[in-house]
Order: sequence, then structure tokens, then C-alpha cells
Amino acid sequence: MTAFSEKKGHPAGLYFLFFTEMWERFSYYGMRSLLVYYMMKQLMFSQEHASSIYGLYTGLVYFTPFFGGILADRYLGQRKTVFLGGIIMAIGHFLMAVQSLFYPAMAFLIIGCGAFKPNISTQVGGLYEAGDPRRDRAYSIFYMGINLGAFFSPLVCGTLGEVFGWHWGFGAAGVGMLLGLAVYTLGQKHLAPDQIMLNASRETAPEEKPLGKDEASRICALVILFLFTIVFWATYEQQGNTLALWADANTNRMIFGWEMPASWFQSLNPMFIFLFIPIINVWWSSQAKRAKEPSSITKMAIGCILLGISFLVMIPPSHTVAGGAKVNMLWLGACIAILTVGEIYLSPIGLSLVTKVAPVRMVSMLMGMWFLASFLGNYLSGYLGTFWEKMPKESFFILLSALSIGAGLGILLVNKPLKRAMTRGQEGTADI
Repeated sequence: MTAFSEKKGHPAGLYFLFFTEMWERFSYYGMRSLLVYYMMKQLMFSQEHASSIYGLYTGLVYFTPFFGGILADRYLGQRKTVFLGGIIMAIGHFLMAVQSLFYPAMAFLIIGCGAFKPNISTQVGGLYEAGDPRRDRAYSIFYMGINLGAFFSPLVCGTLGEVFGWHWGFGAAGVGMLLGLAVYTLGQKHLAPDQIMLNASRETAPEEKPLGKDEASRICALVILFLFTIVFWATYEQQGNTLALWADANTNRMIFGWEMPASWFQSLNPMFIFLFIPIINVWWSSQAKRAKEPSSITKMAIGCILLGISFLVMIPPSHTVAGGAKVNMLWLGACIAILTVGEIYLSPIGLSLVTKVAPVRMVSMLMGMWFLASFLGNYLSGYLGTFWEKMPKESFFILLSALSIGAGLGILLVNKPLKRAMTRGQEGTADI
């Protein structure tokens, strides 16, 4: 019985991909949880310079996946490209432990992530036939793997870096990447063959056909949707930038006489992912039974609007910190909780949508384009962060809220034409 013919539960390959991605995200978010603090406290960068570098780095790790997708689709295949990316990333993490190699280390991480990220995500969709209703749920499960790694990494890497030394935190991130590659190696027989493997098994190579009108229509619709998600990621990524600075400087972190490390706040978002995804999946199933479940595009619009609402929560405590006082950590916790629900409505749904809509021979490249939108959003997040010390905090949060809600309303305005374009020539895509 093949993975494609299993109708109960999910293929075993999903869980190997789950744990591979978990360890890769452990390494990425472990390093990210320390990055701004390391630049300002060890490298002595200004806040504005550190914010710009943060935005450029977190942006570029989502820029290179576009080229990693092309590399996999045309030359190496998804499996070999994932191995290559994982090894390069591990080298980058270990180089981060050496202060003089800061910029070369970041270059290794950016290139490695580009090879790894789009090709691990597309392999989830490859486990399911077209129209299989388990695909969206599979991406929700996979997304929990992402956030399991993101939850533990600030607790482990953040604590090691802040308490014992930066090199210990960065080194732990490198070990996590190696563990991810070990899991991926063990799960090879459970994964679906990639397109390069299928082509190699045929006696004659398939003829390269130009894009048809229906395929071009679907790709254009994806690109338009991706443009709106740029704004989502620009505001969402303030978690590791300005919200991290808020946690460090403006939040009362004392618990019974012990001060919690500021980096631990970056574990709240993935913790809420674990708590909320099962609840939201039940809610969506309940809506589906009543024919009320929002389409994928509508869910993504809701995600943007919820993200905007989360920043409104930060306006009341902004008046308090203006006087120099620190505020209760529950304010930041509430912001991150609402932000997380918005993320669940947008991010895993977007991953699944790409594998539904993209032409098979271009799926990794278009998954890379999804991450390209994240690149632009992350880069913009660094630019937005430069206003942190230039404007009142309440005005800064109002700006973030307006941008996010505006993106959500924009998606709703073009919902119907996007859906028509994405379903052209497609079967089993009624939920788009």
C-alpha cells in the first residue's frame, strides 16, 4: 500500500517531515531569538542599525528560497536540495559562535535556508493526491512541527546565549540543524518521489510544455495574493525586532523575585500555536458541516485583520511606558495571542494553497515565490523598526495596525476574481 492510497490518518512521511522541520526551525528561531540582543550588546550596533540588519537577514532567508525552488525543480530534486541546504545552514550556525565571522555566518544561513525551506514544505503536498481533503489538515500538523521547534529554541538557545555566552546559544542552534538532517535521512523511504526522480525513472524525458492560459491565470492570482502578504509579514515580524525590545526594556519580567529572560517571550507565539490550532481546526470543521467555512483566500484576509487588532492591544500600555514605567507582561502576552490566531488563519493556509494551485512542474519555484513575499515583508519589517525610537510608541502600534487591517480589507476586495483565476482548469479546488 502506497502513501497515496492511505485513506485513514496520514502517511508516515508527514511525521518525518514534521520532525525534520521542527529541528530546522529550532535552529533558525534559536539564532533569531538572540540576534538583536547580540548585535546591540556584543557587537555594539545602534538600535537603528541592528533593526536594519535584522530586517535584511530575516528578509534574505525568504528571498533565496525562490532560487532554491528552481534548483530543485530543474536540477537536483527536492530531496538533494534539502540535504544541501541543511548542511550549509549547520555550518552557518557554528560560524556564528565566532564574533569575527558574523557576516560570513549570516551568508551561509541565508543560502542554506534558501535551499532547504521551499523543498521541505512542498514535499508535504506531494504525499497527497489532488483533491485529498487531508492536505490542509496535514499542513496544520506540519505547521505545529515548525512551532514546536520555535517554542523550545528561545528557551534553550536564548537561555544559553544570554546566561552562559552567545557562542553556546549559536552552537546549540547548529546541533539542532544536524539532528534535523538525521531525521530526514531516516525517513527517506516514506517520502513521495520528487519530479526529478520521476523523470529519471521514465525511459524518455517528458516534453517541456509552455504554460497554458489556465496555468498562467493561476500563477498571476497567486502573485497578487502574495503582494498582500508582504504587509502581513512586515508587521508580524516585529516579534523578533521591536516587540523583543519592548520585552527587554518596557516589560516587568519579575516572577517571585526572579527575572525571566526577555528572549523567552519569543516562545509564546509557538506555544499559542499548539493551543489554538486544534481549537481552530474544530471550529473550521464545525463551520464546514454548516457550509459556513471561509474559503482559503478569505481565511488569509481574516488573518491580516486579526494581526492588526493584536497591535491595538499595545496602545494602552504605550502611555504608561512613555513615563518610564514598565508594564505587566500580560499586555504583550495578549498581543501575541491574538497575533497567533491571525498567523494560523494565514500562514499554513497559504502553504497549502500554493500546492493546490501551482502547476506540478513549478511547485517548488512557486513555493519559493511564497517565501519571496516573506523576504520583502521581513525587509520592510526592518525598515518599520527604524521608527521605534523616532515616534511615540502608541503611534508606532497604530501604524502597524493600520497596515495589517488594510491588507486584509484589500484581499477581501479582490477575493472573487482571485478565486475565479485560481480555479481555472482545476478540479478539487472548491475550497480555494
